Amino acid sequence: MNRWITVRGRKHSFQIERRTLIAIVALLIANVVAVIVCAGLGSTRIGPLDVVRSIFGAGDASSEMIVMTLRMPRVVIAILVGAGLAVSGALLQGIVRNPLTSPDVIGISGGASLGTIVFILYFSQISIRFMPIWSITGAFAAAGLIYLFAYRGGITPLRLVLIGIGVATALTAFTYMLILMASFTPTAVAVKAFTFMTGSIYGVAWDRDVVTLLPWLVVLLPVALFYARHLNVQELGDEVAASVGSPINRKRTILLFVSVALAGSAVAIGGAINFIGLMAPHIARRLVGPAYGGVIPASALVGSLILLLSDLVARTAFVPLDIPAGVFTAAIGAPFFIYLLYRHRRA
Repeated sequence: MNRWITVRGRKHSFQIERRTLIAIVALLIANVVAVIVCAGLGSTRIGPLDVVRSIFGAGDASSEMIVMTLRMPRVVIAILVGAGLAVSGALLQGIVRNPLTSPDVIGISGGASLGTIVFILYFSQISIRFMPIWSITGAFAAAGLIYLFAYRGGITPLRLVLIGIGVATALTAFTYMLILMASFTPTAVAVKAFTFMTGSIYGVAWDRDVVTLLPWLVVLLPVALFYARHLNVQELGDEVAASVGSPINRKRTILLFVSVALAGSAVAIGGAINFIGLMAPHIARRLVGPAYGGVIPASALVGSLILLLSDLVARTAFVPLDIPAGVFTAAIGAPFFIYLLYRHRRA
């Protein structure tokens, strides 16, 4: 059996590895099943067939209200946030060539969280459409700070991770201090800020959250996939990439911009959900191999699946409590990070 599948067009053609195609199709099916299960489970259980009917507008009124108004916005946001964080982590790991890198580990998510908390505390009367801009601005500020501290005639992967962990801790501490010192803030706003710092997609809505986040991912995810081949070249080293004509600095800058913007926009809506950007790319590589043309879509699907399942457990395992999904991603991700540290201890 041929290992590669060739798709030919009039102007362009490409090859995809059979293993990659099978893994991506399997992940798509797993995501569809997870969507149906997540939309059906809750205080009122709805059967899978009724969920499907409700999604296509053929269900009864009560089922459609529960599925489409209450649960599906949360499911869609879990998909978007999980995919955004996962692809951001995959891009960062390719740019830095360090498997321990992710937006939350090196502080980019911390900067995004700080920007969003400032918006929540001081500018919440402005339209929520501007929240991702504040979040992305904070993410870029954190990235610049990390680069400034880590640069010593160049940047080594280990120094970047260590400096990033320190910056992430400092930004988180400063963000909590900002919340506690804002004594004028109404209790409801303060609770919202603390919940955001844990990472929660509770209470999202179509017209407020989905419409705000969706345009960012619709633009940024295809750009990330388009530039995937440049990450493959950069994996061979800067000298080899330059020798084959790849404009390293320009492509790396574009990829870094896309990574930070993905993390910032996802954090703006989903809060400080940790470790998805670390776990998803590693799982994706195990499934599809090292080529980023497969890693990026597989990471997006793995990230969305992780957050879908985490949020499902968070809202159903401790009824009537609705635990933030970030608690469960951290519970899984922290041991995973320790495992990666142990595995790469000699690197």
